[in-house]
Amino acid sequence: MSSIVDIHPHVISDDETRYPPAPLFGKRSEWSKERPSTVEALISQMDAAGVARAAVVHSSTTYGYDNRYVADACAAFPDRLLAVGSVDVLQPDAPREIRRWVERGIGGLRLFTGGSTKAVDPSALDDPRSFTSWKACAELDLPMCIQTGVIGFPQVEAMARRFPDVKIVLDHLGRPDLSDGTPYANARPLFALAALPNVYLKLTPRTFLDVRSGEATPQTFFPLLVDAFGAKRLAWGSNYPSSVGSLADILGMAQSSLACLQPADRDWIFGKTAAMLYPGLTGV
Repeated sequence: MSSIVDIHPHVISDDETRYPPAPLFGKRSEWSKERPSTVEALISQMDAAGVARAAVVHSSTTYGYDNRYVADACAAFPDRLLAVGSVDVLQPDAPREIRRWVERGIGGLRLFTGGSTKAVDPSALDDPRSFTSWKACAELDLPMCIQTGVIGFPQVEAMARRFPDVKIVLDHLGRPDLSDGTPYANARPLFALAALPNVYLKLTPRTFLDVRSGEATPQTFFPLLVDAFGAKRLAWGSNYPSSVGSLADILGMAQSSLACLQPADRDWIFGKTAAMLYPGLTGV
């Protein structure tokens, strides 16, 4: 198997004087208070789990748009980590901010429209004020991760069509309803996005729990997902430490859930797709 790459861990500093919390929407996530993980702790977890590299996602619910800790943390381990930051794309100076953070080592962006601390509001996704930021992502070859729900799929489709050169990575598969089981009629809005070649999907612990709820099973869902999107557009993300458990446990759950797929498909999901999305992740 190829080297394992995680495209969705988080890091939280233990130095709140240097990196003070300033959460987006004014409410800090409970997980970031209860289960904070410094970059050193993340590296230790990666070593124990056998994870070679990671694209570390900025915690908006801890630091808002202040990417300093994720940038500094990843710069300390350049052969293992790459930072994915967040910028307020509705501000006039957003393209300049994006370029400033790229100079600090940011290799991707994330738009957080809601989740653990606020209901999802996708209205900012296709706000014309954001278009200059999307153009900057196209020029800089920065993937754009989007945290939204099914409610935001029309906006995701609109932006994917407007900016076909920007790779869009949908966090947690966009939280589709899988409970009805095969043929997963409730998840049709998700499968409809497969027609957009620049839309990628992030498989996280939420996904692996959802495929075990109601009538859903890993064996019936994941082959359909691969048939629709192709394994080259799917990538694994741990959501550690937001998701409960060690990184090794989280990876083990993902591996057992995807055991129904061909080895070549698993190679893409656990590493090759990540390397394509984030070429700045150098080998070890």
